[in-house]
Formats: sequence, structure tokens, C-alpha cells
Amino acid sequence: MFERHLTCLGPSGFHQVVYSEWPGPTGGPTLVCVHGLTRNGKDFDAIAEVLSARYRVICPDMPGRGRSEYLRIPSEYGYPVYMQDCAALIARLDVDNIDWLGTSMGGLIGMMLAAQPGNPIRKLVVNDIGPFISKVGLERIASYVGLDPTFASLDSLEAALRANFASFGQLSEIQFRKMARDSAREKPGGGWGFAYDPRIGDAFKRGPIDDIDLWSMWEAIRRPTLVLRGALSDLLPREAAEEMTRRGPKARLREFPGVGHAPALLSDDQISVVRDFLLG
Repeated sequence: MFERHLTCLGPSGFHQVVYSEWPGPTGGPTLVCVHGLTRNGKDFDAIAEVLSARYRVICPDMPGRGRSEYLRIPSEYGYPVYMQDCAALIARLDVDNIDWLGTSMGGLIGMMLAAQPGNPIRKLVVNDIGPFISKVGLERIASYVGLDPTFASLDSLEAALRANFASFGQLSEIQFRKMARDSAREKPGGGWGFAYDPRIGDAFKRGPIDDIDLWSMWEAIRRPTLVLRGALSDLLPREAAEEMTRRGPKARLREFPGVGHAPALLSDDQISVVRDFLLG
């Protein structure tokens, strides 16, 4: 695995996006994996290692997360900039088409790109997100995103992370410890904080939270699509997930019991579902 750097242009100037690349076999297809709102590309380390036997795998940290640069203007944290950055990344990869795996926010970015005329997406996997986004799930995310706590140790940061992401399901001690290390940044004044710009939460403060309806976008997608859903998800209602199999790309749907938002894609059963769809 190699760390790469990409300079992207936003409304207020240039910013650096960092991504990990698993080169994969010569001439193999390319898979881009994009994380959720407060996460980063290291969430895909496990599945990237498996899929790199057949794929070149690319896992960016979106701006304001992980190793990537924070944006100067908080209002620029939004899908127009994310789509521009991903378009620049795809251009950098110098391929005719890609497959896309996106969790939550990353799935929305993939849907928005796949709905565009002439898009390069060949197959699309969206993880616990869809064209209907529940107010209940958004309110839960709003309750913690944008906070900037300081933790005295990685252990205390991990405890907070476990509380925030209990809905990920039954993860092992090793998996939670890795997630905590991948989610941590040392603060200049001492202690540890989460590895994202707390200003990404500003969008949740601009007005009342309500359900989001993006069905018209979904109807425009014409690529083979797989929808993953945690059976206990509060962000993607089951009724909406089932409707996704009947409208637009008429996606395949796979649910994982005992998991909420969102399946972590760390277990063999979850990874194999994605692998079989992409390689099928």
C-alpha cells in the first residue's frame, strides 16, 4: 500500500487530498472506496487488502478528514466540493472506468456521480445509504458530529468511539483498537482528538433537520448497483431499501442482521458479499 497526494481546487483555493493505493495486478480494474461523514479511508484497509488480489484499490480521505487538508471555509464542506475532488481523483487514476464502494456519505457521492451523464462508474456499491435519508438517523449523527472533545489517552478516545459507533455491530477488540488509532489526531496543546475538522458539523446547525428525498437522482442511475443495509439502520429505512430494488438501477439488496448504521465491512461475510458482486 502506498500513500499518494492530490492537489484539488475548491472555491477558496487549492487543498490537498491524501489517498491510499493498493496497486493490485497489472491491468486490473480500479475500485474507489469512499468513507462516511466523520470517518477516513483507513476504514477500508481490510476489504482493500482482500480485493487488491484482483483490483487496484483507491481509498481517499475526503477534505477535512484523516490525512487530508482542512478547508479554509467551513461552508465548503459539501457535495459540490466532494464531487469535484473525486472527479479530479478519477482523472489522476487515468482509467476509462472505475467501480465505486461508498459508505454513507461516500455512497451518496457515488450515487451523485453515477447519476451524471457520461459518468465513468461501471458498478456501484452503496453501504447503508439511499435516496431517502431518515430524519431520525440524521438527528443521531448531529448529536455528536462537530464536537471537538480532548481525550487524555487513546483508551478514552476509543471508549467514546465505541459509544458513537455501537451501531457498527460486534467488532473485535483488535478492530476497535485499530479504528480508534485511525480516528485519532494529536492536538497541539496535548491530548487526543478525532481526526476530522469539527467544522464539518456546521451544516447540521444551519436549519431544522428533516427527511431527505433524492429519488429523482436515484432514477437517473443506470449502473449495476448493490445496496448494503444494516438490519437495524436508522438512516436507511427498510422500506426505502426495498424500493431501491424496484426503481432506478433496480439494485440488489443485502442486509446484515444485528448491525445498524453502517456495516463496517470488516467481517468475512460482509467482504464476500461486496467481492462477489464486483467480480460477478
